[in-house]
Amino acid sequence: QVQLVESGGGLVQAGGSLRLSCAASGSIFGIYAMGWYRQAPGKQRELVARITSGDTTTFADSVTGRFTISRDNAKNTVYLQMNSLKPEDTAVYVCNAGGPGTRYWGQGTQVTVSS
Repeated sequence: QVQLVESGGGLVQAGGSLRLSCAASGSIFGIYAMGWYRQAPGKQRELVARITSGDTTTFADSVTGRFTISRDNAKNTVYLQMNSLKPEDTAVYVCNAGGPGTRYWGQGTQVTVSS
């Protein structure tokens, strides 16, 4: 069992920045990748960014160049640094972690970007 605890969401003006954190605990030995999805009302859920155990990163086209993802293995935590935020980034951001045959999800954190 893996538990994911998210923090860092909130309200920010367009052009501002936020850093989301996702701390993993429990049986994390089999985790291969961690990342972030987001979903806004009326829109499909989309992968925002992910990072593998080998530090390979992937970003959605809509956030490339503005967001970065990183890991701190000592803290079992993944971070999503979000810069130059736009109103279109407003969504519930959900942390996920996975390994062979298993996926885990956090509770989600709201990010709201005002214009």
